[in-house]
Amino acid sequence: MNYKIEGAIRRNRKNFIIFAILWIVIAIVFVAPWAYSSYMANSQGSFDLQIFIETFGKSITNPFGAFGNVFIKGAVEEYFSTLLIFTIVYAVFFFIGFARSAPKNEYSDIEHGSSDWSQRGEQYQILNKNKGIILAEDNYLPVDKRGNVNVLVVGRIRIR
Repeated sequence: MNYKIEGAIRRNRKNFIIFAILWIVIAIVFVAPWAYSSYMANSQGSFDLQIFIETFGKSITNPFGAFGNVFIKGAVEEYFSTLLIFTIVYAVFFFIGFARSAPKNEYSDIEHGSSDWSQRGEQYQILNKNKGIILAEDNYLPVDKRGNVNVLVVGRIRIR
């Protein structure tokens, strides 16, 4: 199970920054106008849809002004409760995407035919890193090795 988490982190390393920036942008551009409009619509005791729509239309065109009005007019509690709900929904979608990007098995994303099957130079007990028959990058089958030096080449011939 650990390889799934490590694989998902490796695949999404760049996306973490993008998701964080997107969360900040949406928190300012969408959540602040929504919270400010909701606060203004509830200011008279009951929710007034007309005030909400008018305020939201003005706030969405000037999101930084709405973000400032949240703190100036005292809608901070409304903003943070709306931001909490948004963050929970955003986190659910983020973790669904993160889980779906996890590798299906331990050998996903490992190049077949590469030297990734060995670690810390184990392959050089059998292979040579300098000369011989080329198998992969920095992996050669020595021709002066005693024993079995049979090579199976899998591939295709391209004729142009």
